[in-house]
Amino acid sequence: MINAFTPAEGPPPQRLLSFLRWCLSGAWPVVAVAAVASALAGTMEVGAAWLLGMVIDSIVEADPATYGSQHLWLLVAFVVFYLVIRPASFGFSTWSSNMLVAPNLMPQVLSRLHRWTMGHAVTFFDNDFAGRIAQKQMQTARAVTDVVTEIIGTVFFALASIIGSVFLLAGIDTIGALALGVWLVFYLLLIRAFLPHVRGRSKARASARAMVTGQVVDTITNIKTVKLFAHASHEDQAALGAMQGFRAAAERFGITSTWYRLSQITFSGLLPILLVGGALLMWRRGAATAGDIAAAGAVAMRITQMSGWVSQSLMSLWSNVGEVEDGMRTLTPAHDITDAPGAQSLERVKGEIRFDHVSFAYGRKTGGVEDLHLTITPGERIGIVGASGAGKSTLVSLLLRLYDTEKGAVLIDGHDLRSVTQESLRRQIGMVTQETAMFNRSARENILYGRPDATEEEMIAAAKAAEAHEFILGLVDHTGKKGYDAALGERGVKLSGGQRQRIALARAFLKNAPILVLDEATSALDSEVEAQIQQALHRVMEGKTVLAIAHRLSTIAEMDRIVVLDGGQIVEQGSHSELLAEQGLYARYWNRQSGGFIGTDEDEGGGEEVETIEAAQ
Repeated sequence: MINAFTPAEGPPPQRLLSFLRWCLSGAWPVVAVAAVASALAGTMEVGAAWLLGMVIDSIVEADPATYGSQHLWLLVAFVVFYLVIRPASFGFSTWSSNMLVAPNLMPQVLSRLHRWTMGHAVTFFDNDFAGRIAQKQMQTARAVTDVVTEIIGTVFFALASIIGSVFLLAGIDTIGALALGVWLVFYLLLIRAFLPHVRGRSKARASARAMVTGQVVDTITNIKTVKLFAHASHEDQAALGAMQGFRAAAERFGITSTWYRLSQITFSGLLPILLVGGALLMWRRGAATAGDIAAAGAVAMRITQMSGWVSQSLMSLWSNVGEVEDGMRTLTPAHDITDAPGAQSLERVKGEIRFDHVSFAYGRKTGGVEDLHLTITPGERIGIVGASGAGKSTLVSLLLRLYDTEKGAVLIDGHDLRSVTQESLRRQIGMVTQETAMFNRSARENILYGRPDATEEEMIAAAKAAEAHEFILGLVDHTGKKGYDAALGERGVKLSGGQRQRIALARAFLKNAPILVLDEATSALDSEVEAQIQQALHRVMEGKTVLAIAHRLSTIAEMDRIVVLDGGQIVEQGSHSELLAEQGLYARYWNRQSGGFIGTDEDEGGGEEVETIEAAQ
């Protein structure tokens, strides 16, 4: 009855009620059914008190010897009510809440939040803990679900019970009905006074709890670094600091909830006195029967018990509201990079790339690239060289539209990247980076990430082209799975750097995109394997537009053109031999090589930073 994975319309609002409507859109009919079922169950409490009063009145007036025959239908109704009607009502309410709403609502909210989070720019993830973001998604989805189920199970149930009780008392004891109304007003005022504090302190507690998760996940993610630097005690202190913050927030929440609970219990104690006392006064005047007193007492005791349950539920409800608001603050900001209205899907391109007077400095005054103009023809292989901070990675990030240009435009086959969808753009580009990204999934799944619909034969051919097939066949994970079925561990930690890079190369080979970006793609390989991979790279580069970033200049010497960046601008470009003949910056890099790596050093002549050689050629 709920299609739990239907996407929401539009972005998540940043106001609470609008956000809840966004989360629940599509689920309202089921929520309404569960609410009606809960209200129906709530009226059963009033029905029970009314039926009890009738039975007592019939006993007072009847002859014990003939009671059974005189009031047979009343006794049958009593039995049927308690064994059939009341259980059926509560069963339907429980089923609708526990089977229709709860199991479907959390996946619906979580899937919507996850989709929205995935649409954020990379800077969103760079600026936060991965564990904290994941915690916020789970926390918010759970809290929204709990808010809805608590409103259904508590508010509608309690309202139906209280409204029914007022009508019942109005027919028995007008003084009691009036007293219940006055008590209810003050009870709501008491709740109103406390719950904003509960809400605020719950929000602070949720934020502190997410920080603990973020800190712990960050440490576990980098556990090898922790051990290599012998900083277990340092990380322990960092985690304890976050935990102390959570403990303090939890204590403040506990103080507020304790005072709230004490005040509620004390105030609830007034209700039996008011209702039973009012019924006794009416009885003394001859306006109420013993059954009426019993009914009033039953109502009083039930509402007193229920008020404690309701107050606890409302405190939990407001706690969850606080957690929802805390999650909203993290997860609902607008996306920095979005598809333009009417953005077209980019079909397979020829591969012409043009950086048209592009400037981008990450919002700062300096850094990135400045008024860069570069045209790459389809099928041309470009090597990009420059010192750290020269703008190489910025160039690639702008091509992938991980950032939008501040000035100028990037075009592929004449299409401004801002006019096409991000997904279709990135399908045109295969990329292998120095820091290879692996999922904690099987080798097969990691390679097929390049093209999920590829056949087994195509996947194995890509692995062989990347010189990865042989070592994959020898993999065994902790569950005993072997070869392509073996899991690679968190971020591929079970593989060597060279093995991870070959998996990444196989993934790029399988994707077979018309544009290929190589960012130090062979940096983690030994010389023998690199020579084999270079041959495979030459095959995969055929007919593709290639941008290759390398500090090891020997890996790009055979490119059609080499572009030298310095200070975010192109200072030289040409073939390897042409640039050497110019005796400029590239030649200086090359002459400093004693192994093909560019490092950072002071240029002896001009004092500027250039890259030096760190290993033997």
